Amino acid sequence: MTDYSKLDTPEVLAHIFHPQSEMRGSLPEGSTDLDIEVTDGVTLGCRFHLSAPDAPTVIFFHGNGECTSDYDQIAQEYTPLGLNLFVTTYRGYGWSTGSPSVAAMMEDSGVVYDFIRKWLSVNGYSDVLFIMGRSLGSAAAIDLVLKNPDDVKGLIIESGFADTLPLAKALGIDTEKNEILEEECFCNCQKIAEIKKPTLILHGARDEMIPVAMAEKLQADSGARNKQFMVIPGATHNTMLEHGGIHYFETIKNFTDTILGKNDWRSRRKKYRKQQVKG
Repeated sequence: MTDYSKLDTPEVLAHIFHPQSEMRGSLPEGSTDLDIEVTDGVTLGCRFHLSAPDAPTVIFFHGNGECTSDYDQIAQEYTPLGLNLFVTTYRGYGWSTGSPSVAAMMEDSGVVYDFIRKWLSVNGYSDVLFIMGRSLGSAAAIDLVLKNPDDVKGLIIESGFADTLPLAKALGIDTEKNEILEEECFCNCQKIAEIKKPTLILHGARDEMIPVAMAEKLQADSGARNKQFMVIPGATHNTMLEHGGIHYFETIKNFTDTILGKNDWRSRRKKYRKQQVKG
């Protein structure tokens, strides 16, 4: 088990996590809330936006200043494309209990993963899974895929970071005072180098928090043979969807379809022939 003690000090945690508390609100149509007990007395308030039982599921880890409900409207772009979106969260966020820490985030991701796999099976849903992480969530997503190479179809990273120390300094963490070394942090680059699963990296060209060079480093270090990289012109850290628009979602859909064999030439030819017959 990785030791995250250098990151899990009060001074450092204050910069990493920004918990947003909220009461459980009304559910969007076709969605369900799942409260997952990650340890005794601690639950994560997650939300599952359902498209169809035979659709693949994207397990999504959000950024450090977001909440589960922030993705209620965004999910409505995923489900029409035939993707179930499961938005997980961290301790102390939304209506979740407990307090956030790096060690807890990493450990809880495995509990959530096991829970959702069981839920899909019990409820007659497809077991096809993609893991996606945005910003801070990229660390949980990369770590989870590394630990579950046989069961995950692909990895999607949005606005993710490569080395931790440059980001930590940008967030105001005095890494020298706290004597933090890169190898004592998230180690996204080292981990993604070991991941062979298809990988899609999305990043904003004008990201002011995590420069696009970090995404380029992740892309270069990725061990996947099938890896895609999309830079959204004009997008900052928090305006990916505004600038990417429908192309953002179509890129994700094309990525998942290609991996599942729905975008190969045989499928396109079969579809074309059907259209010709109807015509």
